Amino acid sequence: MRIPHDIIIKPIITEKSMEEMADRKYTFIVDKKSNKSEIKQAVESVFDVKVEKVNTLNMLGKVKRQGYTSGRRSNWKKAIIKLTEGSKTIEFFEGME
Repeated sequence: MRIPHDIIIKPIITEKSMEEMADRKYTFIVDKKSNKSEIKQAVESVFDVKVEKVNTLNMLGKVKRQGYTSGRRSNWKKAIIKLTEGSKTIEFFEGME
């Protein structure tokens, strides 16, 4: 099994993700090779919470241009974590509202 900190790369802080915090949903960028059960175990071990459901999305990198040349940002994976009702919240997101 991989280290949980290698699976969870960083949180996503947007207006939509802040609104979903009221529904106990948190959004993270995760490793592209990780599956839902690995993501669930990693979040539960790192933040000491109980996860109800994990939704994942493979996001395509945007095409960017600089003058004549064009390139592409790398693809990444997004995970939306829903916590159970009895679980505590993730304190990392508390001061960002």
